[in-house]
Amino acid sequence: MLLTAEFWVAAAFVIFMAIVWKVGGFGMMTKGLDGRAKRVRHELDEARRLREEAAAVLADYKRRRTEAEREAEAIVAGARQEAERIADEIENSIMRGVFEPGSKLPGEMEIAGRFGVNRHTVRRAIAALANRGLVRAERGSGTFIEQQRIPYPIKQRTRFSEIIGGAGHAVSGRLVSSAIEECNAELAKSLKIKAGTQVARLEKLRHADRVPLCASTTWLDAARFPGAASVYASTNSITRMLTKFGVKNYSRKSTRVTAAIAEASDAAMLRVAIGRPLLVVESVDIDGEGIPILTSRSRFAADRLELVIET
Repeated sequence: MLLTAEFWVAAAFVIFMAIVWKVGGFGMMTKGLDGRAKRVRHELDEARRLREEAAAVLADYKRRRTEAEREAEAIVAGARQEAERIADEIENSIMRGVFEPGSKLPGEMEIAGRFGVNRHTVRRAIAALANRGLVRAERGSGTFIEQQRIPYPIKQRTRFSEIIGGAGHAVSGRLVSSAIEECNAELAKSLKIKAGTQVARLEKLRHADRVPLCASTTWLDAARFPGAASVYASTNSITRMLTKFGVKNYSRKSTRVTAAIAEASDAAMLRVAIGRPLLVVESVDIDGEGIPILTSRSRFAADRLELVIET
């Protein structure tokens, strides 16, 4: 029995444990485990502390963000209210006639200086006025006081002066230029004359309350109406000009309405930005015997006039 392997293994284990006890091994092992446990507890405490600090930082960030959002909302609301106040004051000035229809508003910097605000607030105010239909912004030109569109009926008897003057507006205008030229096939067809016949071309500009309303080109048979340009320049009226030539009554035979955008020449005459919409009215007028006497191509500023077709 003393020679068995189990006996010697047990004996060796007892001797080993005795040696470990003798040299203090158990104490060293206990101290090592205690130290490791302390380090683990310290690391856990440090992780807890970092987690709490992170939670506190996150909560502070959320609080600051909420405060910043509220402050931003208050600033935006204040700017919106300020813009509405400025828009109301400008609207009152428009209603009192301080700014005439068609006139240009002062620039953004001038308005900002007057009210003690920044340009963004001024832009909000102008946008509010535009939404109210009181002003219009034209790129590269500025902001203009909008006008109420003038009703312009298209009927058998269509007379610019009668229509505009009858609506209570001051009528004015001028002959911009004139020329004698050969008519093309399209004009010849409208005037019932041969292509190549000499025609007088009159370029006219008509105003309502000193605001350009219509740029018009009129063609007449030069032989039937000699010196038409000079007569028109002195009378400033197609009706009075025709009366000088013995045409006391004339009427509209046909009217064709289309749309176009303002090119440089028309934009300059009508005082609108290039690219603004125009209403184009192409017409033929006849005398009492049904003979065509003139054909015209009139370009109206679309935001200043509305065409009313009467039948």
